[in-house]
Amino acid sequence: MNSPQRMRRATIRDVARAAGVHPSTVSRALGNGGQANALVNAETRARILRIAAELNFRPDIAARTLKTGQSHTVGVLLPDLTNPLFPPIVRGLEDRFAEDGFVVLLGNTDDDAQRGELVLEGLLSRGVDALVVATARRDGTQFLELSRRLPIVLINRVFDDQLVPSVATDEVAGVRMAVEHVYRLGHRRIAHVAGPQDLSTGRNRYRGYVAEMGRLGLTVEDSMVCRAGLYSPDEGSRCARELLQGPHERPTAIVAANDMLAIGCYQALHALGLNCPEDVAIVGFNDAPFSDLLSPPLTSIRFPHYQVGLEAAQLVLERIADPSAPIKVIFLPPELVVRGSTCTKSTT
Repeated sequence: MNSPQRMRRATIRDVARAAGVHPSTVSRALGNGGQANALVNAETRARILRIAAELNFRPDIAARTLKTGQSHTVGVLLPDLTNPLFPPIVRGLEDRFAEDGFVVLLGNTDDDAQRGELVLEGLLSRGVDALVVATARRDGTQFLELSRRLPIVLINRVFDDQLVPSVATDEVAGVRMAVEHVYRLGHRRIAHVAGPQDLSTGRNRYRGYVAEMGRLGLTVEDSMVCRAGLYSPDEGSRCARELLQGPHERPTAIVAANDMLAIGCYQALHALGLNCPEDVAIVGFNDAPFSDLLSPPLTSIRFPHYQVGLEAAQLVLERIADPSAPIKVIFLPPELVVRGSTCTKSTT
C-alpha cells in the first residue's frame, strides 16, 4: 500500500491567494512589528492573520534569514543557570523580545572560560542577531571586539570604560546601604565577603564597602575583607571561616557581595556553632527569590530583576535598528530589604 502523501506546507503565496492580496502585503502583515506592520491597515492585517492561522502557515525562518540577513534570535550568555537571580531577568528579556518577534537562545557557561568559548561559538554559528551577556569580565576585550560586529548588551556587568551598552544595579550605592544599615544597628566590626575582583560586580561592591566604611569613620582592616574566587556558597563559607577564625577580633556583621556568598556565611556560622543574627549579622546582595526562605530570612539588597531584562532587551532592539546609536549604560536603583539576619548590636 502506498504511504499517504506528505501534506504540503502552506506558503506566503497560499495565504496571499486566500486573502486576495499581494504576497508582499502578507509578508509585511506577518512581520515582527515596527514599520512593516504599520504599512498594512488593521483590517487587512487581521484578515491575513486569521487566514494564516487557518492554513497553519509557519514562516520559513531559514528563508527569511537569507532574505533579510536577520535570524530574529538573540543569544543570552549566563554564568550559572541554577542561580535564581537569572530566571526573572530572562523572563524580562523574553517578554520584550517577543513583542518584536525575537526568540532567546540561552547559553550556560558554568562560569568556565573554556565552556564559555564553546557556548559563544555555538550561538554565533546559529546566526544570532545580538548577544546579551552576563559573563563578561571587567576588561571585556573579547566582547568589546565582538561588539563592533553585532549588538551586545551586558546585564549585571559594566566594563570599566563603559564602551558597551549595559544594564546593572547601582552596586556601590547598594553596598553602602548595607553597611550603613548594620552600622545604625550598632555594629562597628563590619566585615566584607567580596566577590571576584575581575568582575565589575565584585569590584564595585567592594568599592561601596570601602567608601561607606570611610564615610562612617571606620577603618577597613585587611582581616575584615576576604575575596571570593566565585559567587558560590562554598566560597562564601571559606571566606566566612577565614573572617571568623583568625587571631583578630571577630566581626559582628558580614556584608556579602551576593546572596550565594551569604548562604556560605550561614553555613560557616552553623559549622562554628555561632548564630545569626545573635553572634554575627549577615547582609546579602541581589535579594534572590530564596532569600526570605532562609533561616533566619536574609536581609539583602534588592534590584528589579525583571526590569533589568526589559531594559536590556530594549537596548538590544535599539542597537539592531541603529548600530550607531549612542551607547547607554543604565543603573537601576537598589533597595534595602530588612529581614531577620540583622539585629541590634550594643556598642558598649
